[in-house]
Amino acid sequence: MPDATFTCPDLTTFTRVDDLGLEITGQLLEPDRAVLACRVVEPDDWCRRCGCRGVSRDTVTRELAHEPFGWRPTTLLVTVRRYRCAECAHVWRQDTTAAAEPRAKISRAGLRWGLVAIVVQHLSMARVAEGLAVSWNTANDAVLAEGQRLLIDNPSRLDGVRVVGVDEHVWRHTRKGDKYVTVIIDLTPVRDGTGPSRLLAMLDGRSKKAFQDWLAERDQAWRRGIEVVAMDGFFGFKTATTEELPDAVCVMDPFHVVRLAGDALDDCRRRVQQELHGHRGRKGDPLYTARRTLHTGADLVTGRQHERLESLFADERHIQVECTWGIYQRMISAYRHHDRSVGRVEMSSVIDALADGVPTALVELRKLGRTLARRVCDVLAYFDRPRTSNGPTEAVNGRLEHLRGLALGFRNLTHYIARALLEAGGFRPQLHPHL
Repeated sequence: MPDATFTCPDLTTFTRVDDLGLEITGQLLEPDRAVLACRVVEPDDWCRRCGCRGVSRDTVTRELAHEPFGWRPTTLLVTVRRYRCAECAHVWRQDTTAAAEPRAKISRAGLRWGLVAIVVQHLSMARVAEGLAVSWNTANDAVLAEGQRLLIDNPSRLDGVRVVGVDEHVWRHTRKGDKYVTVIIDLTPVRDGTGPSRLLAMLDGRSKKAFQDWLAERDQAWRRGIEVVAMDGFFGFKTATTEELPDAVCVMDPFHVVRLAGDALDDCRRRVQQELHGHRGRKGDPLYTARRTLHTGADLVTGRQHERLESLFADERHIQVECTWGIYQRMISAYRHHDRSVGRVEMSSVIDALADGVPTALVELRKLGRTLARRVCDVLAYFDRPRTSNGPTEAVNGRLEHLRGLALGFRNLTHYIARALLEAGGFRPQLHPHL
């Protein structure tokens, strides 16, 4: 088809500029971009000051970056007519707000394309800027502002939230400034089995005040609707929830509870290693060789690992490690039990055993017992509320790690928060009904 032309749909419809109130009058294909000459469809020749009809004075052109086609950057060269009122001498130009914001360099269709590329296709901002043929700062400011207006500031975004997860997140791995932020996750779809978790908010810093202030900013009806808050062992999140959401149930999720026991096991192993050998673990040391096997669930241990554990615990000098390992395995078994009521009884017995009668030498277990005694209600609450844990929160943290790697790191926390909300805020259906 060497002489193909646009008939139905025509070039205006094909490039979707009709939604912008424009009509294409010509095109120019260059090696690095496509230029579409456009005019404004509506004449807009009535004076905004006195209401009289104006006369055409001259024209000006406005250049807008448009969504690319075939990854060829597309530029709209819009001819804008200017009018002059014969009565009051007022001069004005045709309204182009349907095509773009005043003084904007990117069309509304270009902004939507950039937003879909960021949220749905997970492209970097540099790639979006390349597709629009604008600078990185121009693309970043415009696309994030559009995302803030269209998605993040949506007043209904927090509707229907019943289960909340809160956790810390490391947003940068440098020594300069605070590296922690607080992430707040909607776990309601996970509990109800209707979808994945989504990011509700990201707060500067990791403290009770940051979480409490965010809760205080929500209206009373929304706070009364929160039923469960899943969290880690940080007591600041617990006190903030108790003060601002008195009717909500705090749940300390299994991942962090087992992690506390795992840390106690590691600390005990290192202490015994130092007491017996006077140095940290080295290749060939039994305690060092079994460091990973000790963290494997008893029901998943292979034959070789079982032999390694038997050899390790045959030495009476490792009795403290064996005791700590036993508590660790009992906690895992309680969480993995198919009957939650039985698992709850098992976990309760573990906490009771750690609260009383632990030998003084087992300093790690004594410390673990004190921690669990303070949060016993939160730990046991998990067994009464299925599918309520901070596991999906860790999944969102993983997506944010991917985002930071895609952007090769962030230096501006404001940009990071906006990008994180767009990346993990669950906005796909609103952006494109077919994606």
